[in-house]
Amino acid sequence: MSGTLYLCATPIGNLEDMTFRCVRILKEVDLIAAEDTRNSIKLLNHFEIKTPMTSYHEYNKEEKGRRLLERLLGGESIALVTDAGTPGISDPGQELAAMCHEAGVPVTAVPGPAACIMGLTISGLPARRFAFEAFLPTDKKERQKVLAALKDERRTIVMYEAPHRLSRTLASLKETLGNRRLGICRELTKKHESIVLTTLFEAVPYYEANEARGEYVLVIEGKPKEEVVREERAQWEELTLNEHMEQYLDKGVSRKDAMKQVAKDRGIGKRDVYRMLLDQE
Repeated sequence: MSGTLYLCATPIGNLEDMTFRCVRILKEVDLIAAEDTRNSIKLLNHFEIKTPMTSYHEYNKEEKGRRLLERLLGGESIALVTDAGTPGISDPGQELAAMCHEAGVPVTAVPGPAACIMGLTISGLPARRFAFEAFLPTDKKERQKVLAALKDERRTIVMYEAPHRLSRTLASLKETLGNRRLGICRELTKKHESIVLTTLFEAVPYYEANEARGEYVLVIEGKPKEEVVREERAQWEELTLNEHMEQYLDKGVSRKDAMKQVAKDRGIGKRDVYRMLLDQE
């Protein structure tokens, strides 16, 4: 029988957010794999957890992942923790989980804090559907590619940013997305927690003039519906009415339903479409 891999969420700042279950699991497992043992030892000491610990991070994930898998297959149970929050979000935790699934090792999670979810929920922006981008790539070409993809994203966008890159990131977002509503969440759950509800146009000059401090979660409005409608209407207006009708008729849509859809696309009445088509005959 193999052991179990536990993905244990730990506080993102306030130690009171540690769950009773997480403390128990960390005490019961055979080994704790931590993103940074120097950081995690403070957490373990605080809760008097004596379980042995080893490092597992982006730079040793392949070799250490194989060694951890061997121990799991040998019957030991292992808890994976990150510096803060939920393993698998913006760290190599998902890769270890995938290795375990492939080898038939049980994987479960001990849920708890996640900065992206907290930032999203307190921002007041739509939370039913959202896109999580973590940190933007540091490579310029990759960064531009991601930003270009976000330009037409209709869901609320959530991302992380470090203080020394915040001003640059906000400027890039403004250049690519234009003006959008924005929640700037800082130092979540910590003593100096704050959230500022603003816009990209207002945030860029502010952080050009003021130093950013702490860790940030940015919650950005998706592409506004009105903007989407304007662009779609502009697209249809480039077509003649007959060309627009043909797009639907070619898909097997009845003439009556095609006229309804054309009217909807162009924001006009169905009778107007009928009359315009007659005038073109």
